[in-house]
Amino acid sequence: MPSLQAVVFVNGTITRAQDAVVPVFDHGFLYGEGVYETLRTYGGQPFLFHPHMERLRNSARLMRLDVPYDDAQMLQHIDATTAAYVRHFGPVGEIYIRILLTRGVGGLTYAPDACPAPTLVIIVKAFPFPASDSFSKGIRVSLVSVRRNHPDALNPAIKSNNLLNNALAMQEALRHGGDEALMQNQAGHVVECSQSNFFIVKDGQVATAPLAAGLLPGITRAFVIDLAREMDLIVSEVDYSPADVFAADEAFITGTTREVTPVIAVDEHLIGDGTPGQVTLRLLEAFRRSLPTADTRTSGSGRRTDY
Repeated sequence: MPSLQAVVFVNGTITRAQDAVVPVFDHGFLYGEGVYETLRTYGGQPFLFHPHMERLRNSARLMRLDVPYDDAQMLQHIDATTAAYVRHFGPVGEIYIRILLTRGVGGLTYAPDACPAPTLVIIVKAFPFPASDSFSKGIRVSLVSVRRNHPDALNPAIKSNNLLNNALAMQEALRHGGDEALMQNQAGHVVECSQSNFFIVKDGQVATAPLAAGLLPGITRAFVIDLAREMDLIVSEVDYSPADVFAADEAFITGTTREVTPVIAVDEHLIGDGTPGQVTLRLLEAFRRSLPTADTRTSGSGRRTDY
């Protein structure tokens, strides 16, 4: 296994990534039964930690999985894992945190009671900052053939460890030279990207797909909607088609690692004039102005952020 500059917590044991172990009979490995959250730090503190935990618990509830840790306990585990990272690799600026909770170890059965206790995994590594020109010049996305899971099949509101739908979409986008995969639902409406939420701008008005269309309720998505409305922008949550995207003046994605990233093209279709739009850039600037400058564990900035 290649050496990975990360530290991993597994049910109380903290090791370097290459030494971390999860049993093969863990139902997260066998069946993909688990949920996760991705966080990043600003000023060295996990940003809006409590809203992330709210969504983790909601995802777990939707699959009848207990979360036997309160917020304080989870934060203690994150702090211990982060401290171990610093011991192994030295001081770091901002960090990336991934929390995974699985059904746990059990027999070869789907019965939930076969797993007496869930497995908690926390991954900590240096935050992978996007290239700065992704914000100044924008990115290209690819409209892929892989459709988003239908909510009646696998509810996208569950932030599930089972990411095959997203992975197949992103792999198709990479084959087409895209930086992200733009996905449709079964009705052909644009819903979201494989790792982010998607917005368009037309005549100065912002639009994004409604949650009922079948997408993850991104925390950054909600953050940007609130931010745009505070800026007196009209924001609509409506169904829209690929043709609407091609005809848009601007487009952008939102997510934990992407903040507000301009989209300048979908495959060979330029969005607007093929440069980041003014509404998008104003939202990115406002987003960054609203970031916390102090410890956000208890106070926060009053906003929610993460895909």
